Amino acid sequence: MVHGLVIGKFYPPHAGHHHLIDTAARACDEVTVVVAPSTVESIPLEDRLAWLREVHAGAPHVRFVGVYDDTPVDYGSEAAWQAHTATFRRAVGGRRVDRVFSSEAYGEELARRFDAVHVPVDPARGTVPVSGTAVRADPVANWDKLAPPVRAWFVKRVVVVGAESSGTTTLARALAAHLRLRGGVFAGTTWVEEYGRMLTSLKLGALPPGRTMEDLEWTREDFVTVTREQNASEDAAARSGGPILLCDTDSFATSIWEERYLGNTSSAVRDAARRPALYLLTSHEDVPFEDDGMRDGEHLRAWMTGRFRDELAVRGVPWIELTGPYRARLTRAVRAVDDVLAAGWDLASPLLPADASRIVGGSC
Repeated sequence: MVHGLVIGKFYPPHAGHHHLIDTAARACDEVTVVVAPSTVESIPLEDRLAWLREVHAGAPHVRFVGVYDDTPVDYGSEAAWQAHTATFRRAVGGRRVDRVFSSEAYGEELARRFDAVHVPVDPARGTVPVSGTAVRADPVANWDKLAPPVRAWFVKRVVVVGAESSGTTTLARALAAHLRLRGGVFAGTTWVEEYGRMLTSLKLGALPPGRTMEDLEWTREDFVTVTREQNASEDAAARSGGPILLCDTDSFATSIWEERYLGNTSSAVRDAARRPALYLLTSHEDVPFEDDGMRDGEHLRAWMTGRFRDELAVRGVPWIELTGPYRARLTRAVRAVDDVLAAGWDLASPLLPADASRIVGGSC
């Protein structure tokens, strides 16, 4: 039985990491992958482990073990090497290691300390030209190197909210279409439809003939259902689209609708709200009310716009209100989305080597 070892931060996991693990999996009867970040890093260890297990679910002989390693990285320090190696040995569980697979310069020395054979895998990054540093610096440029669950973590969610017949659906759809025209990773931009409208349609369809919106009865469970389905749709779309995900309403907006129909909102709905990168509030002003058979709140539009304003103001999430004619709203929304992309991702730097050119006992 040949036991292989792969060690890394996987900050975040990318196609190069998957190539490394797949190479080890093909060459060994068993593989242990030790995910060893420092506690200063921004992506939780459990998330990284879950992503790697999902991507490599087809290789049951590969196991993933997580351990935090806050020992300073100093390849010229014997004490640092001993501390790192002890951490990795505990993660391996004391089992013998036959081969160490690595794309890094320290791989040979690490293998020596495990009394194992070093197997270098694409050290020049020629087969899979990507690195964790490159991904953290520019996830958009490396979007195609990220697996679906990792994309879902990085995707920037932009949520359009507003009162009835204020253009939320029209704007979400238009923004997605605009981004798709940019091509590249944005060609797959999607938008998430409002589940509440679907449930409204189902409830209307269950009424006796001749009944209307005024005859519908809403329950707490209805809004919990909307919240659950809306979040699930968002999460599914985030895995398969581009760096921006457009959402026509979300769980926060559902809490406002719950208040509108039931007088207040429940903790079950309120606590399910996420924190997107940006909210776009569509003002009801200058937008004619159009009754499509599933609307009954023309008289409440000003109140709902006000409630959205008040709640967004205290949520601590970026938001802007869109007013004026449609073209002006779309232009401003596009600018706001571009600002979100320009802001990038704020990821903490990992613990970096003091001097990568000095590796005790090694020749690499």
